[in-house]
Amino acid sequence: MILPGKTLGMLGGGQLGRMFVMAAHAMGYHVIVLDPDPDSPAGRIADEHIHASYSDQWALEQLANNCDAITTEFENIPSATLKKLEQSVPVRPSSSAVEIAQNRISEKTFLADNGFETARFFPIYEKEELEFALTQIGGTAILKVASFGYDGKGQVIVNNLEEAIAGFESMGSVHCVLEEKVDLQTEVSVVLARSHDGTVACYPVGENHHVNGILEYTAVPSSLPKVLLDRAVRDATEFAQKLDYCGVMAVEFFYTRDERLLINEVAPRPHNSGHYTIDACKTSQFEQQVRMLCGLPAGSVELLSPVVMFNILGDVWVNGEPDWEQLLSNPNVKLHLYGKREARAGRKMGHFTCLGRSTTELLQETRRLANALPNP
Repeated sequence: MILPGKTLGMLGGGQLGRMFVMAAHAMGYHVIVLDPDPDSPAGRIADEHIHASYSDQWALEQLANNCDAITTEFENIPSATLKKLEQSVPVRPSSSAVEIAQNRISEKTFLADNGFETARFFPIYEKEELEFALTQIGGTAILKVASFGYDGKGQVIVNNLEEAIAGFESMGSVHCVLEEKVDLQTEVSVVLARSHDGTVACYPVGENHHVNGILEYTAVPSSLPKVLLDRAVRDATEFAQKLDYCGVMAVEFFYTRDERLLINEVAPRPHNSGHYTIDACKTSQFEQQVRMLCGLPAGSVELLSPVVMFNILGDVWVNGEPDWEQLLSNPNVKLHLYGKREARAGRKMGHFTCLGRSTTELLQETRRLANALPNP
């Protein structure tokens, strides 16, 4: 076990890294953040911030020499960086696990090879492969870049070969996945922690709602039948075991109109849909990340209250600083701002959680509070 007083490394300086630093500090650890942005939210509160690229050899030597264990806040860290670091210090999750999860082709192939149900998909390396794939899917499809896509970016809906070729070329003709567009009823996600000895702790399943590809809110507990939620937890747990994963992970599922429960994608890190755990569970996903990194037992994942987590985007700042008064006047609301200097449309600037007796009531109150944020 790596106990308080030791130093942990974080690759990435955004809001997920920031909340990891806060959890680690509360538990008595020191944190060094590596992020190229000299004004990164996590770097500003870390014990030390190395502002260099993730492939900078001097910076990686500093991390390896001064940290007792290292983790990441997002999946697009170069696998070569993780492989170099894990030669001399524990890196959790491992480079092999992150390498699978950071590429849609690798991830979906791994899922299919291990018997998990996904939407039908075809790897696309060249545009000449689009025609056959479209014929096999037999309807509307979604073309997604294999790497570096997030929040609905790097994907396009296609109805025919002409649209598919145009989409492929507009994304730079990089490797893609062509995927069946399912008739979605809802999306749910399972956030879990798996320790180095294979023990898995799953948080209650969150039910998610997106707008323009960006998560708007997560409600817990989910309204889906228990048999479906149990299956989601079972599949997520089995996936983490197959991957021999160590750390916090989110597994997103589509629940379709024809009652299929499909794994959509996996995030090898804490997840936006797991932010509710900070205020509504005995152990937050970020404390859990610290625990998994340090070889400690998982904390309790018990839900203490029904909750809705709502993302606050940069759009709210369109007429200046938001009106926080109504939000902060509600004693059952918790506000979390990420310390980002510049508000931009679609950028996640923070979130708030609303706690109460039922998600039905909470969704109404959450919507009212969200609508009151922008200044007129």
